Amino acid sequence: MTNKRIVLSSDHAAIDLRQAIAAHVAAKGWEAVDIGPTTTESTHYPLHGKAAAEKVASGECRFGIIVCGTGQGIMMAANKVDGIRCGVCSDAFSAKMIRAHNDANMMALGARVLGEGLALDLVDAFLETEFEGGRHATRVGMIEG
Repeated sequence: MTNKRIVLSSDHAAIDLRQAIAAHVAAKGWEAVDIGPTTTESTHYPLHGKAAAEKVASGECRFGIIVCGTGQGIMMAANKVDGIRCGVCSDAFSAKMIRAHNDANMMALGARVLGEGLALDLVDAFLETEFEGGRHATRVGMIEG
């Protein structure tokens, strides 16, 4: 894989987890592109989900990991960007399967749902799993429309 860049973004509720993920992926050889926010002042997760998704859709970053309180809202915002397939994960099986079967290019996590250790395990599961292709490629094509 030539593009080893991962965009990271969150809302104000998830800054600490996002920063832990940034350090974790950097230690594994990825370039973390952390686009904030940097303060805990209330902010709007749709703006951050969209901004991260645009970096993935453009090809600037290979993957995106986005975080808000539950992961749900920021995921919905990211999925509005053409070419994005983002799923919320709270278990390792789902983190693997969104890559293996859905060719997800983004993952959303809930900072108020997950502890840091589990979140980092999910990041590893996501990044270490390859898309299987085959019949799944047909289905991804159907998602893309």
